[in-house]
Amino acid sequence: MKITRVETFLVPPRWLFCRVETDEGHVGWGEPVVEGRAEVVRAAVEVLAEYLIGEDPLRIEHHWQVLTKGGFYRGGPVLSSAVAGLDQALWDIAGHHYGAPVHALLGGPVRDRVRVYSWVGGDEPSELAEAVAAQVEAGMTAVKMNASGRLSPIPTSAEIDAVVARLAVAREQLGPGRDVALDFHGRASAAAARRLLPELAPLRPLFAEEPVLPEHAHLLRDVVTCSPVPVATGERLYGRTDFLAPLEAGVAVVQPDLSHAGGISEVRRIAALAETRGAVLAPHCPLGPIALAASLQVAFATPNFLIQEQSIGIHYHEGAELLDYVTDPAPLDIVAGHIAAPPGHGLGITVDEDAVREADRKGHAWRNPVWRHDDGSMAEW
Repeated sequence: MKITRVETFLVPPRWLFCRVETDEGHVGWGEPVVEGRAEVVRAAVEVLAEYLIGEDPLRIEHHWQVLTKGGFYRGGPVLSSAVAGLDQALWDIAGHHYGAPVHALLGGPVRDRVRVYSWVGGDEPSELAEAVAAQVEAGMTAVKMNASGRLSPIPTSAEIDAVVARLAVAREQLGPGRDVALDFHGRASAAAARRLLPELAPLRPLFAEEPVLPEHAHLLRDVVTCSPVPVATGERLYGRTDFLAPLEAGVAVVQPDLSHAGGISEVRRIAALAETRGAVLAPHCPLGPIALAASLQVAFATPNFLIQEQSIGIHYHEGAELLDYVTDPAPLDIVAGHIAAPPGHGLGITVDEDAVREADRKGHAWRNPVWRHDDGSMAEW
């Protein structure tokens, strides 16, 4: 079996899909994208595809090694994301070839269903109670929210009170039987995180995500040491070596993204690395159906898995929704806050190719907003 064609599709609201075709009729799908830089990743996929054409798609590990190490300049979000989507597609082809879901090829399921959480915003807290209540009504057992909007390098007393107050709104709606995770989005300085996390601990968040920027991993140990709240990080880390410092600092939760951190192959290794430090896996995934399907396959086969992000209904989805690109949404049905193991082969979903090709004709040019503080200086988004 040989790879004969690699295609990419720029689909709204902000995604990039890739399709890998073989001479035996097997097709695999992946989702290689950096949100806000999809066109750049598309070019990277096209360059990497030059190597894949004519190759045996079942040599997944060999191809991963060549794609990541065959160039003198390596790594970074663009190249790692391009490899990630191609890796997903190759695993999808392998599943179809062997007549099995990917998680079976990874050693088989260690659980029957995967716990997921929904996003409820929080940048502006005015509608937070309503958003959390809607997720409770839908049967979700966990939500995630932004801890703050713009945040001063050293938060004022009023800013600290506002962060605690918005978490209290969510906790009131959730009660003691459901969880809320906090996403700082790198908006806090290390000094701010050390001040804020003990204040938030009485409200018992599941974890605090990216309390400092990824480039400040050398400051994580002090943050972890002062924090009664489990610290999570990893959506902007792109390989297992990037996770060494955070794990040595004592983070409790690693959050690699299956579309950024080298795909299924590398995220499995990141999870194993985390397991040696007693940390758990909670993959980042505010993306489309292929990224979610790939994440779920890893979750079913990973012992130290905690919870899965998913983006059905997230506020980024303007003009298109995650389920618009699959022929049958049933494999991604959420029941009582969980998704059951999909019975299908490969990634377990069927991509609606007609819908994808039609969407690619429109394309998109999504960019993240640029925030500013009151004095006009740039603020972390």
